[in-house]
Amino acid sequence: MKPFLHVRGLRSGYAGGVVLSGVDLDAEEGGIIAVLGRNGVGKTTLISTVMGFVRPYEGSVTLDGREIAGARVDVIARAGVGVVPQGRRVFAPLTVAEHLAIAARRRPARGPWTRARILELLPRLGERLGHRGDELSGGEQQMLAIARALLGNPRLLLLDEPSDGLAPAIVSQVGEVVREVSAEGMTVVLVEQNLGLALSVAEHVAVMRKGSIVHRATRAEFAAAPEDRRRLLGVD
Repeated sequence: MKPFLHVRGLRSGYAGGVVLSGVDLDAEEGGIIAVLGRNGVGKTTLISTVMGFVRPYEGSVTLDGREIAGARVDVIARAGVGVVPQGRRVFAPLTVAEHLAIAARRRPARGPWTRARILELLPRLGERLGHRGDELSGGEQQMLAIARALLGNPRLLLLDEPSDGLAPAIVSQVGEVVREVSAEGMTVVLVEQNLGLALSVAEHVAVMRKGSIVHRATRAEFAAAPEDRRRLLGVD
C-alpha cells in the first residue's frame, strides 16, 4: 500500500547548518506513527520542515501523491496538513472564542470538524470561551491548540510534544483525542518524548538520532524490546 505521507531524503536546517541529514518516513492513511528521540536530534525540525516553516535543502515530501516539499505554509495547509506546535503558541490577549473564530475562517467548505463537534470532543473549551489565552491552564492551552488545528479539517495532523508540561490526566486526554481523530481517518504524526503516550496510541514507531531515522518498528515490537528502548532512548 502506498503511504499517505511519504518523506524521502529530507535535508534541512537553519542558516545553512544541517539538522536533518536525510530523513525517510512513511505514514499510512488513518494511521498514527510516533517519532521518538532524545532532545536535539531533529524531531521539531522534521515537523517544521514538513509544515513549511523550514525550507528543505533537498528531498521529497508527498501527501497522497502530491509533492509539498518547499511549498509555502499556506499552500501546505490547504493541501491538508495541520500542526499542533510545541509550546502551544496560544495568543495571550485573545479569548478561546476568538482563537476558534480565526481558525474557522481558514476552514474548508466541508469537513467533519466544526466548532460544535470540537467543543463536544473538548467540553472544557466550551466552558472557557470567554477566557483569554493567558488565563488558561497548560492543559487548556494544549486543547485549544489541538482545536485550532482540527478546525482546518486536515488530512494529516502533526503534533509536536503535545504532552510537554502536562499532568498525567491531561496527557491521557490528549491520547484519547489522538485516537478519536485517527478513527475518523486522519493520519497522525506524533513527535513525543513521553514513551507511555506514544505507545498507547501509535501503531508504528520511528526513532531519530542525529538528524535521521535510525530505527523503525511496530508498537508491539518496540514495546517488547527493552534493549532497543535503552539503547535508543535511554529508558526502560
